[in-house]
Order: sequence, then C-alpha cells, then structure tokens
Amino acid sequence: MARRVLSTDPQSVATLAFATSPNIAPEANVETIGVDTRERLLEAAGEVFAARGYQNATVREICTRARANVAAINYHFGDKESLYSETLQYAFRFAVEKYPLGMGTEANATAEQKLVAFIHNYLDRLLDEGRPAWHGQLISREMVDPTPALDAVINNFVRPQQQGLAVIVGEILGGPAKPATAEQLRIGVCSVVGQCVFYKHCRPVLSKMMPEIDYTPAGRKVLAEHLATFSIAGLKALAAKSR
Repeated sequence: MARRVLSTDPQSVATLAFATSPNIAPEANVETIGVDTRERLLEAAGEVFAARGYQNATVREICTRARANVAAINYHFGDKESLYSETLQYAFRFAVEKYPLGMGTEANATAEQKLVAFIHNYLDRLLDEGRPAWHGQLISREMVDPTPALDAVINNFVRPQQQGLAVIVGEILGGPAKPATAEQLRIGVCSVVGQCVFYKHCRPVLSKMMPEIDYTPAGRKVLAEHLATFSIAGLKALAAKSR
C-alpha cells in the first residue's frame, strides 16, 4: 500500500494542524513509509542528513542506503539542496499528520480548552519517541545550524500554526470585546511555545536532575494540563494589567 503524498500547502497544513475532530485527522503510518524510490530516498536522506548535516552528507551515500541509482535524485528532486528541503519538510509534515495540534476539541470548544489541546498535542509531537529517530535529529540540527531550507519550513508549517495559536491566545486575552495588542499576542504565543520546547531541549538535563518527570503519553497529558493552567493564568494576568 503506497503512502499518500505529503502536501506542504500552507492552507492544508493550517487546516490539518487545527483539525477539531479525531475522525478527520489523518493518521501517519510508519509501516508504509519507503514503499517506492522517492520515499526510500527521503528516508535515506533523512538518516544521512540527520547524522552528518547538509554539508557533509553525500548523494552517493544517500543513494546507497536507498538502494537507488544516483540519477534518481536528479529525477525526483533535482539536486541535493532540493532533496534536503523536501526531506526537512517531510519530517515536519509527518509530525503534523500524527499529532494535529487541535485534535480532540470540538468546534464550540472554549479558548481555554483549545489551548489545552494545542499544548497536549504539541508536547506529543516534541516528546514522542514512536517515529523514526532521524526526524527529531534533523529538525534539531536545522534549528541549531539553519540552512536556506528553513524559510520553506517556516512558511509551510510554523507560521500557519503560530497564527492559529495567536487566535487562541487572543481569545483568552480579551477576544473581540477587547482585542489584544500585537505585543501581547507575540509575548503570549512565545511564552506558551517556550514552555513546551523547554521540555524537549532540556530533557537530557531534566532526566538526570528530575528523573521522576513522566514522558509517557499519560505523563504528557498531565504536563499539558499544568502548562495550560499556568499559561491561562499568566495570559489573564497580562490582560488585567493592561486594563
């Protein structure tokens, strides 16, 4: 069974990222990855790029791992730079498919409920170990040592989700009756995301200093509820301060 083509259209990503029903959220299927030459090249490229970085990765090693002819990269992607960009977006898209950021909320959910769902699914994406290891390694490498491919990732994946989160934050800050300022939205969005990312990037240290932190699905749910409660209180305090 062939895996469906992964779209990087910003509108489709935004719709997927904030899907409100588990019934319409597509499921990522690890078992069907790599069933044709293009998929094998993406998987092999991800492993090599994650391990060696863009500069040190070679087309020959990628093709050897993918059991493909060197000419296949030119045929499917054009060149090494385009292959890298496609591979990076492939990893981001897979994460969005597996954990849509609004999955589990109803259309009439409150802003607070939407924020809980956002944080919960974002933590699942950041901390899940059930997907190929190279996904997280490649994304982390790109964040530390960015390439021109980062622009496409921002436009196709990060910005649509940031805009969706800004809507939620704006509702908590005051909604249409008292619209939040651009600065309040910026600070609010960064504060929510920053708390989540902390548990990803500081995990090696936290695991040694606080081994009792539970990163299982159940533990991530508890952590999400705490971060949401903390964030909502902070956002409401910020709104009250501006009155």
